[in-house]
Amino acid sequence: MKEDYVLSHVTKAADDAADAEPSMVTASDLTVSNALLDRILKSLDEDKAEDVVTIDLSGKSEMADHMVVCSGRSSRQVAAISEKLTDRIKQEFGIFSKIEGKDQGDWVLIDTGDVIVHVFRPEVREFYQLEKMWLDPGAARTGN
Repeated sequence: MKEDYVLSHVTKAADDAADAEPSMVTASDLTVSNALLDRILKSLDEDKAEDVVTIDLSGKSEMADHMVVCSGRSSRQVAAISEKLTDRIKQEFGIFSKIEGKDQGDWVLIDTGDVIVHVFRPEVREFYQLEKMWLDPGAARTGN
């Protein structure tokens, strides 16, 4: 029930925003987005996520500013990385992230708003090769 209430208000806010004048992205928005990205990367490092890749989505998509793709060694680690990340984001930024796939632990999607995080088991990540769809041709992968 609470989710329906939240979704109806989000939809109304989106409709109201569509009727309003187009807005510019402010420096403050970018600062919050970058702080969120930095905290996500720190959390992933603390939880020993592997092969972390950050993709800048500015100008490529309106869904988020950044995408982060990483791996955990097992389904249990993938689920733990995801759960700890969402808890930290909630505690430090007050953001209730949408999370999908945690129960299976093969591929977990975390939507924090400005940053989309994908946590994979290595085999699943290799199969989907998600970062290849978003990285520019010839772009170097960044991560640990």
